[in-house]
Amino acid sequence: MKSKIRNTFIISIIVISLLVLYKYLNTKFNFAIDCPIHKITKLYCPGCGITRMLFAILNLDFYQAFRYNPLLFITIPIWLFYLLDLVISYIKGKTSFFQKHINNKFWIALTIIFIVFGCMRNMPQFSYLLPTEITNYNN
Repeated sequence: MKSKIRNTFIISIIVISLLVLYKYLNTKFNFAIDCPIHKITKLYCPGCGITRMLFAILNLDFYQAFRYNPLLFITIPIWLFYLLDLVISYIKGKTSFFQKHINNKFWIALTIIFIVFGCMRNMPQFSYLLPTEITNYNN
């Protein structure tokens, strides 16, 4: 059990370090990884805006984070619970809550929702779903 906790801690430190490095490079040198789907097709995928959304969350600008990617922003609690559940079940060596209680229908439904969201955000009628920067929403 101690080795599992140690491994989890090491992986967490590595991930956090990479995120901090990426944030620093992005802030200092305007270094950003472009979405390859958008770059090639000029279409917005369901994940477009996630990096900017995460940076906005780090700056506690939740409205702007929502505007970058509303679906991912709304589903953050699910992803955090899922990740925490995986880590805890890995450390304890038990079956996770998601494996016990959430069946494949949930994941299929979530995948369909993301596909529909990806299609909708590329239609002119749903342009409000595009990753949008709100510069002056307090007035």
